[in-house]
Amino acid sequence: MDHKTFFLKYWEKEAPATRKVLSRIPQDRSEFRADPKARTARELAWLIVHEESALPDGLEKGAFEWAEKPAPATMEEILAEYDRQHDAITRRLRAVDPAQWEAQVPFLYNGQEVMREIGYDMAWSFLLDQIHHRGQLSTYLRPMGAKVPQIYGPSADEPM
Repeated sequence: MDHKTFFLKYWEKEAPATRKVLSRIPQDRSEFRADPKARTARELAWLIVHEESALPDGLEKGAFEWAEKPAPATMEEILAEYDRQHDAITRRLRAVDPAQWEAQVPFLYNGQEVMREIGYDMAWSFLLDQIHHRGQLSTYLRPMGAKVPQIYGPSADEPM
């Protein structure tokens, strides 16, 4: 199995759990943060959605130029954007030329190159960062009064 096919297998496998976690964030508690330095639940949710959209852009252009985008005002808008874009992004990732997955791709932040990785390594970095932030969000859910969904197995709130 080539790198692109292997990555896409896990990209698709992780998406339902990500959507479940995003969908559990209650709007009236979406400004919850675990610590004053931490992002709010709404900001973390938006970061996941924004990272997802940045991945095919960077692979297609041959460079990732990260720019913060302010989060929409509501969780409904964030979830709608995730639902609207995920399948289209998956199609775009499938269409990226295999050579781009093997090419060195810089990651720029504020115009400065902060890293340079092979395309498939960068893709994994994005997916693993999304999973990391999804994990953060899953720990926010109970304090916000929401139920933690099953992710890799049963949760105390949702047994198998």
